[in-house]
Amino acid sequence: MEKLAILGGKPVREEKIYYGRQWIGDDDVEAVASVLKGDYITCGPSVEALEKKLCEVTGAKYAVAVCNGTAALHCACIAAGLKEGDEVITTPLTFAASANCAVYVGATPVFADVDPETYNIDPDSIEAHITEKTKAVVAVDFTGQAVDHDRIRAICDKHNLICIIDAAHAIGTKYNGKPEGSIGDMTCFSFHPVKTITSGEGGAITTNDPELYKKLHLASQHGIVRTPDEFVEKNPEGIWYYEMQTLGFNYRMTDFQAALLISQLKKLPEFSKRRHEIVKKYDEAFKDVPEIIVQKEIPQSDTTRHLYIIQLDLDKLSCTRREFFDAMSAENVQCQVHYVPVYWFPFYEERGYKRGLCPVAEKIYKGIMSIPLYPMLTDEDTDSVIEAVKKVVEWYRK
Repeated sequence: MEKLAILGGKPVREEKIYYGRQWIGDDDVEAVASVLKGDYITCGPSVEALEKKLCEVTGAKYAVAVCNGTAALHCACIAAGLKEGDEVITTPLTFAASANCAVYVGATPVFADVDPETYNIDPDSIEAHITEKTKAVVAVDFTGQAVDHDRIRAICDKHNLICIIDAAHAIGTKYNGKPEGSIGDMTCFSFHPVKTITSGEGGAITTNDPELYKKLHLASQHGIVRTPDEFVEKNPEGIWYYEMQTLGFNYRMTDFQAALLISQLKKLPEFSKRRHEIVKKYDEAFKDVPEIIVQKEIPQSDTTRHLYIIQLDLDKLSCTRREFFDAMSAENVQCQVHYVPVYWFPFYEERGYKRGLCPVAEKIYKGIMSIPLYPMLTDEDTDSVIEAVKKVVEWYRK
């Protein structure tokens, strides 16, 4: 048995690799440079071009580009008309923004549990948490896998709820052949550097509803309109006139970010293909390792995976999750944990949320970690990740 690096043995690789990383090519740099050298670096034509491109990629009729994925979720809650006294059902196994967006508008997050195999929000748990105050569901495509859209859509229609899809992980994913972004009432994306494509920071909301689109646009642009046929004032004093019609926010994306994202979108098929290849290799490597539980996928989801999560069966190992995590790091394979259940944070504990609300999500959390997954990983890199996992498992196997 090979000695672990954390105990003085030789690591499986010399250079450290991390769980996620952007891939910026010369074409991306040139796209940004061309905008920086032009007349508009913000409030110019590149954002509109990006929104058009996003509609082509997702199949949605409308897209609104914003400064990050959190802003996208906030705008979606504003457009949905959520307010104090309303309840919004979401998952605890997500980044905090999926719940915080409800708090931003005065609504109350309600946490439904997750499916023990897919880790996505459980439709049965959604239905069990619906009350007369429930107005929306924020369903998260965790790790990039599409949620059970058919069941969630049926629940939302039955109870007259707005269906917001948090697809921060899921650009490129399809559900029954339909691209994510064209299925929910509103779909929110993130383009942070560790996501499949990036604009540095950045986000977007897509929708097929023209009224929601207008509200999303207003929410992200100070509540201001500049087109005369949208004015309440029918006799504006001059061409400089603009009109604030509601309270909005400055969530605009810059033109150079938009240019970067347009360039990245052209490579989405390539990035998606490589992620599929790596996931397939991991699945094959871990299928006969009983100490490792692999996330299951529903057949309807053709997933562009943002994260690859292994769940440790700690009953079969003589270590804690922390010890396994630290041992992987010493092998120069840096992992991460996604995510701490949202209601465990002090902000939510202070508001009365108790541990134990979602026992399935909490059990999953205690054993999971994300291993490296991004298109720049070579086959050699992927092999060393697999070697590190198996080496640590073998050392701590009971």
